[in-house]
Amino acid sequence: MSDTPIPLQSIVDFFETLTPASVVRCGEFYTPDARFKDPFKDVQGLPAIQGIYSHMFDALDAPRFVVLERISNGPQCFLTWDFQFRFKSFSPTVTQTIHGGSHLQLGPDGRITLHRDYWDAAEELYEKLPVVGGLMRWLKHRVGTG
Repeated sequence: MSDTPIPLQSIVDFFETLTPASVVRCGEFYTPDARFKDPFKDVQGLPAIQGIYSHMFDALDAPRFVVLERISNGPQCFLTWDFQFRFKSFSPTVTQTIHGGSHLQLGPDGRITLHRDYWDAAEELYEKLPVVGGLMRWLKHRVGTG
């Protein structure tokens, strides 16, 4: 790696143009011992992070991130994004969108040492699933948040 920190725009461009073939480039943007956490996974190390992205392309049709906003303060960054995709097994023609945010902690070389995603799995995913979605919407209504 170069001593020149990676610009945040390069990280955003990587996320927005991520493809199955570009997953191998994760090492340009993540340190070897980086940690990734979201509502479903908590992994450490570059191979595990690459595995998450590879699985995303295996499990979903046309997944892509659209970064909407970014805030940075030294080594701390926060991105808000839309994650767009289609389910392979049902409603394959309907594009789904998950709204979320990522806290990125950057090392001295500008690579990501911590990537923590924040999004509401119940609202953004479970409510969109057949059968489970109906139950989630009913529960939401019953507790008065719908």
